[in-house]
Amino acid sequence: MEVFQGLHAFIWQSYPQNCNTYFIDGNKKILIDPGFAQLFSHVETELADLNMTVDNIDVVMATHGHPDHVDAWGLFHKPTLFAMNDEEYEFVDGGHYFDKPDILLGDGELAIGDQMFQVIVTPGHSPGSVCLYWPAAKALFSGDLIFNRNIGRSDLMGGDFELLKESIKKIARIDCEYLLPGHGDILIGKEVIKANFEMVEDFWFNQKKLSFFR
Repeated sequence: MEVFQGLHAFIWQSYPQNCNTYFIDGNKKILIDPGFAQLFSHVETELADLNMTVDNIDVVMATHGHPDHVDAWGLFHKPTLFAMNDEEYEFVDGGHYFDKPDILLGDGELAIGDQMFQVIVTPGHSPGSVCLYWPAAKALFSGDLIFNRNIGRSDLMGGDFELLKESIKKIARIDCEYLLPGHGDILIGKEVIKANFEMVEDFWFNQKKLSFFR
């Protein structure tokens, strides 16, 4: 689906579990969270509808290193570049499965072509999870940190519920018109997104441990 001009969301709605993938169609072609390799035909079909193939992708960005978000990385070849947080890379791989990322995602600004992004390190779901904020579009790619009426699990190795809560509080302050999570529905509209953050804090932050979601 076209979220707005220049951004397409490939929403996963089937079983088995896979992530949402996002495609930014600018002067550089960016794919965020390509998902499982064995389910990548979903992304290829969506790209084909836009007259694109994997060979057109300039940069693949990962919000974190769980296989349902990055397994398909191996289907891309140079000159496509791969971007991931360095701590996340060492945590999930340590150099044994993936090649070292070409772009290391740490806190701060990141320019890709004519687009500027803000990288926000948001541990809790995993040690080096990041959210990606696109200020020009007021769009926030939240990975598995926060969803529509839900939050990411923190009981996996490297997860930390207290850090997850702090990370959610941090991104809740962002001026955001589009919340683009790693799973489930997109949220559109500042008030809708604000209400979702408030609901999450009121309900889920009272839990002691999260072990029920993605």
